[in-house]
Amino acid sequence: MFLNLPTLLTWARIVAIPLIVGVFYLPWPAAEINLTASVLFVLVALTDWLDGWLARRLNQTSAFGAFLDPVADKFLVCASLLILLQLDRVNALVALIIIGREIAISALREWMAQIGASKSVAVHMLGKLKTASQMVAIVLLLFDGVLFGVLDTRLLGTWLIYVACGLTIWSMVYYLKKSLPDIRAKAR
Repeated sequence: MFLNLPTLLTWARIVAIPLIVGVFYLPWPAAEINLTASVLFVLVALTDWLDGWLARRLNQTSAFGAFLDPVADKFLVCASLLILLQLDRVNALVALIIIGREIAISALREWMAQIGASKSVAVHMLGKLKTASQMVAIVLLLFDGVLFGVLDTRLLGTWLIYVACGLTIWSMVYYLKKSLPDIRAKAR
């Protein structure tokens, strides 16, 4: 299952990250760079849904795919946040909270798997809301312009990234609370 279609789409998501970052180093007008980066981000993010759907539809789910998929997502989000930080479109504390949570929850999930308590940190609706809000915020902040003549994407993206930051903290606390009884039980 290392090279089936769903896993190849996940790999493509990882390979596309330097393309999104590289767009910002092209000698193009800022508006073209922002549009290109936004479109690339949306296309790459859509492969996350597509690879999962195909894996289930084609009965090609695998432990490796289940491992690689969230890693690809985290790489994509972290790289995008770092670009946005460099462009001064996202607050450093917000980026630190979101990236720090991704690292902490990944480590927690690894620990819970080792002690046989993975279900304590299974994906929850709160985590899905956090992901959705941060993905939309990132697209809006990458675009950094006026959409349809009225929508200031930087303003809306900034508000949405703060919402995502709040959901990031809330979901981290949720996962930590859910896992604490298992951690205490295995620590004895």
